[in-house]
Amino acid sequence: QAVPAGSHVRLNLQTGEREAKLPDSDNGRSDTREERRRKRYRGAAGLGKVDVDANSFTSQELKKALAKMKESEKAERKVRREFLAQEEEVRKKFRPIEQLKEEFEKLNMKMETDYEIMVKLISKFNSSASTLDEKVAALYDLEYYVHQV
Repeated sequence: QAVPAGSHVRLNLQTGEREAKLPDSDNGRSDTREERRRKRYRGAAGLGKVDVDANSFTSQELKKALAKMKESEKAERKVRREFLAQEEEVRKKFRPIEQLKEEFEKLNMKMETDYEIMVKLISKFNSSASTLDEKVAALYDLEYYVHQV
């Protein structure tokens, strides 16, 4: 956006907006402290000439700011609705692990998690009743599961 020549321009790191400040005075002299305190930075959004008194805003400025707020609210709601729709689609495709375990139990099949398998392999390795071949096989299997983690 074009700004008047001689304006001070900066990027507000808190809001991420570019801001422009009108020059201190027309004749180049420094303003008094009180005058500097009353002046403010304003967004360089192309709103035309703006009164730089910190306590006054034109009705056009307020309307434009309100319109931007409404637009961003609508966009946020749209994104939120899309996210919830995607989440619901995923929920329809997959079932919780508890439900799967119950269904496998009905089929007389036990479903084990990786953690449960690893615990069994460690106990097999630590068991004094296991043979050397069983311990080696347990270590190979453990290596596979640990690599996944």
